[in-house]
Amino acid sequence: MSDPLYCEWMMILNKSPLGAENHRLFRTEATRPLTLLRQCPAYQPTPFAAQGDLAATLGVASLMVKDESKRMRLGSFKALGGAFAVAQMIIDVAGVSDLENPVAKTTAKGMTFITASAGNHGLSVAAGARLFGAQAIVYLSSAVPEEFAERIRSLDARVVRVDGSYELSVREATAAADKNHWLHLADGSWDGYVERPALVMEGYTVLAEECREIYLAKGVWPTHVFLQAGVGGLAAAVAGHIREYWDQQPEIIVVEPDAAPCLRESISANAMTKVTGPLSNMGRLDCKDASLIAFQSLKQDADGFITISDTQAADAVVLLAAHGIQTTPSGGASVAALGKVNPGAESRCMVIITEGPEEG
Repeated sequence: MSDPLYCEWMMILNKSPLGAENHRLFRTEATRPLTLLRQCPAYQPTPFAAQGDLAATLGVASLMVKDESKRMRLGSFKALGGAFAVAQMIIDVAGVSDLENPVAKTTAKGMTFITASAGNHGLSVAAGARLFGAQAIVYLSSAVPEEFAERIRSLDARVVRVDGSYELSVREATAAADKNHWLHLADGSWDGYVERPALVMEGYTVLAEECREIYLAKGVWPTHVFLQAGVGGLAAAVAGHIREYWDQQPEIIVVEPDAAPCLRESISANAMTKVTGPLSNMGRLDCKDASLIAFQSLKQDADGFITISDTQAADAVVLLAAHGIQTTPSGGASVAALGKVNPGAESRCMVIITEGPEEG
C-alpha cells in the first residue's frame, strides 16, 4: 500500500482478533427493509456498474461504482434508512404488519418524529413521515445548505435552524424530543440510545444486498471496498452485511475527512472519542462524534481506516465529473481514498457515490 497512514492502521487492526466476537447491535440482514421498500413505487435498485475508464485512470483492474444519486428521488443512500425506521416504528406501535391498515394510519397520525441532520437523513425521515401520515421536525445546523432546508420543508416537515455545529443540533433535537415527548430518530447512537439508530442502519443493508446480488450473478467479487463515514452508519451497515453474507471477503477500508476522524480515533483509543477540527467541505461526513453502534461493529468488520483532505475530496469530484458521474466531496470521498491508497493493478475495487450534487 502506498499510504503510510493506511498501512499503520492495517497493522493495528490485524494484530487483534477483532472477528472473534460479534458486537453488532443492528440487523445485518436486508429482508425486513426490502419487504417494506418493495411495496413503495419509488423503490428500485440504484445503478451498480463497472467503470472501466475510471478504473484505468486509478490504476486498478476493475471498479464497480454504486451510484446513490437518484435513490428514491431523494438523492442519497439515506433514503433507505430514515424512511424504513419510520415505517417500522409505526408498525411496532400499531401492532399490525400492513401500513395501509386503518390502525396503522390512525397510529401514524399521532406520531411526531424529530431528528437532527446534515441534510440527507432529514430528507429521509421527512419523506417517510409524510408517506405514512406522521409528522416530522428536522433540526439543521447553520452549516447545512439552505437547499436541504427547502427540500425538507417541501415534504411538509418543520425545519428548525440551529446556530452552531451538527453536534449542537443533535443535542437540541434530543432535548426537544424529551421535552415534548416526540420520537427522536437519530442516525447516530450512544449509550442508552441504540434501538432506533439500529433501524436506520438496517435500512442501509438494502444497498449492500443490491450489490451482493450483482456480484453473485457475475461470479467475481471485489478485493477492496471503500466506505465513507460520518458517524459511521453506512460504513458499519455495509461492512456488517459483507461479513455475514458475501461469498468472498474483501478488504474493507473506512474513509473519513481528516478534519473529523472520529471513528479512527475511537478505534485507536478503544473507546468513543470526540474529535475536534475545522469545518470540512465533506459536509455529510463532517461529524466529530462516532455512532456507538458503528464503532462497536467496525472494530471487528473493518480492515483499515484512512483520512482524506478537502482538496483530495474536491479533486475526486472533478475526476468523477470527467467520467460522467456528478456528486459532492462527501459523495466522492471513497474515490479519493482509492486514489490515495493505490491498492494495485490487480485489485478489484468497489466504491459508493453516496449522494448527488447539491442543487440551488
